[in-house]
Amino acid sequence: MEDKLQQFFSKNEFDFQEPNSRHLEHFERKLNHPKKINKTSWKWLSVAASVVLIFGFWLGSKHQKSQMDLADVSPKMEEVQSYFVSTIHQELKNLEKNRNLDTENVIENALEELEELEDNYKTFVTELTNNGKQRKIINAMIKNYQRRLEVLENTVKQIEQIKNPNLLNDEIYI
Repeated sequence: MEDKLQQFFSKNEFDFQEPNSRHLEHFERKLNHPKKINKTSWKWLSVAASVVLIFGFWLGSKHQKSQMDLADVSPKMEEVQSYFVSTIHQELKNLEKNRNLDTENVIENALEELEELEDNYKTFVTELTNNGKQRKIINAMIKNYQRRLEVLENTVKQIEQIKNPNLLNDEIYI
């Protein structure tokens, strides 16, 4: 062990010289007189950051309002959208409650399909915004919501079959 330490110190050169006499004075002077921070530059930075944030929020809200959704078509369509969204959220919660190793693949496949349907819906929103309240687009949006519910209902049925494999046989004999 002693040899290793001796080898370490012999291989590496260390500075054993003392600093010059003015070093301590210079150090104390810096401690006693710290640099003054330019407060005006910080004020300008904070003002500029505030302006950028306000501008960003304004642009975001303007962009968000410019997108038209199914609920913007009519009060009846707002009810339809509200029904579908709440039902879909309830079914998703139901799926998450039933998530385990056996049902993981089925649930993940359903979530991937729902993601594709969500991407399609975003396309419909863009079309509705650009082309106005066309009946064809509105119907496609409603069918998209219906398809999402179908996917969720089929997934729930698959999960029930995984949990109770004899359920299908019992139904046949009733």
